[in-house]
Amino acid sequence: MNAPIALPHIDPSIAPALAHSGLAPMTLAGRTLLPVVQGGMGVGISAHRLAGAVASWGGVGTISSVDLRRHHPDLMERTQGLAAKIGREAEAKACIDEANLEALEREVNAARKAARGRGMVAINVMRAVSEYASSVRRALECGIDAVVVGAGLPLDLPDLAQDHPKALLIPILSDARGVQLIVRKWERKKRVPDAIVIEHPRLAGGHLGAARVADLQDTRFDFENVLPQAREFLRSAGLEREVPLIAAGGVRSHGDIARLQGLGAAGVQLGTPFAVTEECDADIAFKRVLAEARDEDMVEFTSVAGLPARAVGTPWLRAYLKIEDRLQKVTHARKRCTKAFDCLAQCGLRDGLPGWGQFCIDHQLGAALRGDTRKGLFFRGVGALPFGPQIRSVRDLLDRLLSPMPAAA
Repeated sequence: MNAPIALPHIDPSIAPALAHSGLAPMTLAGRTLLPVVQGGMGVGISAHRLAGAVASWGGVGTISSVDLRRHHPDLMERTQGLAAKIGREAEAKACIDEANLEALEREVNAARKAARGRGMVAINVMRAVSEYASSVRRALECGIDAVVVGAGLPLDLPDLAQDHPKALLIPILSDARGVQLIVRKWERKKRVPDAIVIEHPRLAGGHLGAARVADLQDTRFDFENVLPQAREFLRSAGLEREVPLIAAGGVRSHGDIARLQGLGAAGVQLGTPFAVTEECDADIAFKRVLAEARDEDMVEFTSVAGLPARAVGTPWLRAYLKIEDRLQKVTHARKRCTKAFDCLAQCGLRDGLPGWGQFCIDHQLGAALRGDTRKGLFFRGVGALPFGPQIRSVRDLLDRLLSPMPAAA
C-alpha cells in the first residue's frame, strides 16, 4: 500500500478534502498548497486575521497594504488631526506613512505567526499608491512570502526585490498582452514572475483591469480566451512550468475551480467570499452588506484612481453618482490632500483630473471597514456567494470549495 504523500504546508485535517476533490493542488516555490488564493482587499479588509487564517489551512492568505494603521489604535492616535495642520503637509505625510509602514510590519508578523508555517502569506500592494515602493520593501524585510501587485504594471518590481530572491513576485493582469509585456520586461532584469493572477474585470470587485468602464465587456478578458493564450505564450517562451496562472473573478464553487483548471489555471483567487467570513478583519456590518447584495445591486463607475471599479450601490455611492457630472464640471487641482498623506500617486480629487472619480477613496473605504453603511464604499465582485447571506468561517468556505457536490447549508 502506498504511503500518503506528505503535505507539510497544508493542515492535516483539510488534506483529505483536497485529495478527494478531484482538483489539482497548486505548487508555488516548491510548496504544495490548496489551489486557493485569498485576494487582497483594502482598506484594512484583509489584514492579519484573515490572511493568517487562510494560510494556516494551506492556502495563500493576502494582506492589503493600504492604510493598515486603521487596525492599530495607538497609530491612529499618533496621526490624529494631522490633516488639519495646514503648512506642515510634508511633516504630516511622513508621520502617517511611517505609521502605516509600522502597521504593515505588525500585520505581516501576526499573519505569519497565525499561519504556523503552513500555506503562504502574501501582501497586495497597488501600483497606483504613492508608497508602493516603500510598502514592497518593508514587506520584504519582514519576510513576506509573496508580493502581489495590481492596479498598474509593476515593471520595477524585480528591482525592488533584488535583495530578496526567495520572495515570490506575482503581478495581476487581465489579458494575454499584459502577460507578454511583463514577462519580456522582467526577463531583461533576469527575473520572471513566480505566478500571474489573471483577473476578469467583468467579474471581479474593487479596481478592475480595464482602461474604461465600457471595456469591461470585452471578450478578450474571458477566461476561455486569456488563459489558453497566456499558456501558449508561456509555452513558446519555455516558461509554462515556471509561471503558474491563477484565475480571479467570479469564482464561487468547486465547479468553477475545476473548469478554470481545465482551461490552464493552476489555482484561483477569491475576494468577496473571503470578505464575508468570520475571520475577515472588517466590521460585521461590512460583511452583511456584501453577503446580502445581489448582482443587480452592483454599480460600475470610475474610481478616484482613474480605474473602472465595481461596488455595491449603497446610499453614498448612488448619491455620489447622481452628482458626478456636476462635480466633473468644477474639477480642479487642490493645494493639499484632504487626508494629508496622498495615498494615491495620482488622485482624481486632489489633482483635478477630468473623468476620474471626485471623492476621497480612503475616507469612503475607511467608513466601509467600520461598517458605516451610509457613508462607506463597499467593493464587491459579481455572483451569488457560496453560503448566500450567511457569515461562515474560512474553514467552512474552503470545505465548500473543495467539495465536488454542494454541502447542505
